[in-house]
Amino acid sequence: MKHAVVILAAGQGKRMRSRTPKVLHPLLGRPMVRYPVEAAKESGAERVVVVVGHQAEAVKEALEDAGVAFAHQQVPLGTAHALAQAKPLLEDFDGAVVVTSGDTPLLRPETIRALVRALEEAGGAGMALLSFEAEDPTGYGRVVRGRDGRVVRIVEEKDASEEEKKIREVNAGVYAFDRRVWELLSRVKNENAQGEYYLPDLVALYLEAGLPVVALRAEDERELLGANDRAQLAEVEGVLLDRLRRRWMREGVRMHLPETIYLEPGVSLAPDVVLEPGVVLKGTTEVGEGVRIGAYSVVTNSRLEAGAEVRPHSVLEEAHLKPGAVAGPFARLRPGAVLEEGAFVGNFVEVKKSRLGRGVKAGHLAYLGDAEVGEGTNVGAGVITANYDGEKKHQTTIGRRAFIGSNSVLIAPVQIGDEAFVAGGSAINQDVPPGALAVARGRQRNLEGWVWRRRGEYPSESGG
Repeated sequence: MKHAVVILAAGQGKRMRSRTPKVLHPLLGRPMVRYPVEAAKESGAERVVVVVGHQAEAVKEALEDAGVAFAHQQVPLGTAHALAQAKPLLEDFDGAVVVTSGDTPLLRPETIRALVRALEEAGGAGMALLSFEAEDPTGYGRVVRGRDGRVVRIVEEKDASEEEKKIREVNAGVYAFDRRVWELLSRVKNENAQGEYYLPDLVALYLEAGLPVVALRAEDERELLGANDRAQLAEVEGVLLDRLRRRWMREGVRMHLPETIYLEPGVSLAPDVVLEPGVVLKGTTEVGEGVRIGAYSVVTNSRLEAGAEVRPHSVLEEAHLKPGAVAGPFARLRPGAVLEEGAFVGNFVEVKKSRLGRGVKAGHLAYLGDAEVGEGTNVGAGVITANYDGEKKHQTTIGRRAFIGSNSVLIAPVQIGDEAFVAGGSAINQDVPPGALAVARGRQRNLEGWVWRRRGEYPSESGG
């Protein structure tokens, strides 16, 4: 049975206490509403409609590449009213219409398909709803069944009898309707304290029309968790993280203390990757086979090829490590940093928009920005490429197997030739030919006794 999905995402979400619309609060780096959209598409929905309202343009912008249609609920008058706004986009659709919410990001594609099957297999049923057994059903609408097991009605807690309040099967707020939903929506009344139109009222209308209503019990209550405030947002994100961690561990990734590891859906991990405690992987990071990422490192939108290593407490953003390259501990690789095979940057080395060739070593306390460093070159402690003149950035080029002595400054634009040797403490502002020694520092002078004369002190010959 083919189906379309309508996602209700028009609410403000006042309990979030935020200027950001509820459905745009991020979960693992993505707006919350993207999760139900992706679940709908993965379920095989032929059409996906998102009903927007509060800050509609911001929600539409967040989904501009998602391939969905939008309906507008100008005034928030309840869930049934929200669904009615999708009628012009779906009234010609001859399959089932599934309704879910933009703030229930844990709903799986398999569950959407199962709900559609339940409607199809129920023998003339006009409506199917998703339910679950709640440990504490307080606050939920109870699903009341007749002696034949079919749904009789949904009763809200404030209207439930003492006997009905004991029912633990509750309404999850996810529905599948046949094509008659558009006609029956027009009969929903707003005779309630809020003066709004609610989707559960369709149960009675379908039954009055002689069309059975069926309920499908969800296997996992967590799948139906909503995010109405910051605490629930954190709880939902925890479930998403747990799903991701378990998925990658089943794929052959080793996680030490997995509960401490944060990763996002766009991250890809190969078998035999090792993640130490506290690792954070964000964006579209790709991690190759056998890579080890040390404790408390943060890697964003980067590519780590097979056999590379990121040592503890390093930060990488839009960086690329080739096989066998090593960064850290305490390394900072900024956008455009490329470490070729076997290159090494160590403690407190920062690299930006630079390529370090095969076997390059920069062990500690260096800054390499806008630089091209040839293979086999050694960069000493305290070396910097002075790439910015106050107005423009300039390039530094260092040849193969060069030696850059500690505490040297390479003032760009400048070129250091192959196998050149820059003496420690030099400030280089002219090109250095291949094989040359460059010394750019003042000659040392020792003025004996200068300190004592300055103080007016004259030590004895014995040194006393």
